[in-house]
This record gives sequence, structure tokens and C-alpha cells, in this order.
Amino acid sequence: MTLRTMSKTNKTPDDLAVPLISVVVPAYNEAENVENLAREIASALSDTSYEMIFIDDASSDDTKTVLMDMKSRFPHLRVLAHRQNSGQSRGVRSGVQAARAPVIATLDSDGQNDPADIPALFAQLTRSDAPEDLAMVGGRRAKRIDSAAKKIASRFGNGVRKRLLKDDADDTGCGLKVFTRDGFLQLPYFDHIHRYIPALMLREGFKIEFADVNHRAREFGESKYTNFGRLKVSIADLRGVIWLRRRMKLPGQVDEL
Repeated sequence: MTLRTMSKTNKTPDDLAVPLISVVVPAYNEAENVENLAREIASALSDTSYEMIFIDDASSDDTKTVLMDMKSRFPHLRVLAHRQNSGQSRGVRSGVQAARAPVIATLDSDGQNDPADIPALFAQLTRSDAPEDLAMVGGRRAKRIDSAAKKIASRFGNGVRKRLLKDDADDTGCGLKVFTRDGFLQLPYFDHIHRYIPALMLREGFKIEFADVNHRAREFGESKYTNFGRLKVSIADLRGVIWLRRRMKLPGQVDEL
């Protein structure tokens, strides 16, 4: 599969053929960042059949208003809105469920992920000589632009998780991932699943790969996570994912007779 060139039109997503890739962006209180990010997505995928889906997670700022205003300027933009704040993982799931493309790219809405990396990850996932059942290519922040405390905490957390889950993922906190929609929808859902997608893809019998991606400083707004907050939920989440892995039985392939 290759990226399909498409003539530029003013048609809405509903008027177009099924896109090759849906870019899913959960957003909470990111009114200052969403338009710049949408512009970068549109530029990165200008020669591609795509849609971008922003999910407002019941923001308390003007994120939803800004997104609705953007629809007149971005014909490939779709806007979903949660009625109650439900977290990043539910935002990702809502976007994937609504997506029309067979391949999904996810990005954080804070602008630190670079949409220019999406085509390369898509090409790696869909290349003709890709391993059978390859379902995800995860971004790996080669030069992370964050505080020293956040980088140290992340390095420790990723090291512990990697040893316990054996998923070979050095950077599960990177929001930039490209994966198959069908593969994701087979995963068991729980809050914070977005940090365990590699391990859960392996649990379902899929193959995964990783690629270095760019990382940028946040220009506007504040992070929604703290080191203590992540640690507090990660202990229970890690125990749960370990239990899920142990309880999984794969049938190989299922044959209809």
C-alpha cells in the first residue's frame, strides 16, 4: 500500500472516498495549540487521502469553540466532543471508533509531536515487505525536549515496564503512533491504555516496530500529567496488563471449514 495522491478540492470528508489514514488527536484545554497542529497535519499529508479527527475532552477553555471555527478552513477536519471529561485514552478510542480509514495515526494535542513524521511511520507500517501481522509502528523520541525530572522519571518507568512486559518499547509515552484500526479495536479497553498499546498488540499476536521521531518543546498551555500522577496510576495499570498477558490464549489462525 502506498500513500495515494489526491487532487486538492473543497469537498468535505463525507464527499471523498474512504481515506487511507485517519489522524486522531485527543485534546483537553489546548485552545492555543489545536489550529497550529491542524495546519501542520494538513501540510504533512497534503498529497495524501486523509482525515483528521480532533476529540475535545470536555475542555474548560475554548478548545471546542476553536475547533468548530476551524472546520471552515480545514475541509478534512472532523470534530468530536465528549460530554464529560474522560481522559486521553477514551479520546483516542472515540476517535478510532469514528475513523473511516484502515490506518490510524495518533498525536498529542500539545504540539510536541511533529506531524511531519507521520508519512514515514505510515510507509514503514504499510511497506510491501513488512512482516505478516505488523499492526503498529510506534514513535520513539530520539531527542526528548522535556525537563530533566520528567526525562529521568520516564526513563525509569519505561525501563521497569519494558522488563516486566517484554514489549521492547523504550518510549511508550510518545503520543505519535501509527497502527491498524482493526488491530486497535481488538485490544481490551481501560483508562490509560494508550501507554500500553505495544504490549497489548503483542498480546493479540500482532507484530510491532518502532522508529525515531522528532520531539518539540511545548509552546502554549500546561502539561496535564505530573510525575507523581503517572506513578500513582501506573502501578495498578502495570499489574493489570501483566494479568491480561498471562490470561491470553491465542488460537493461531481461525479457519472457516
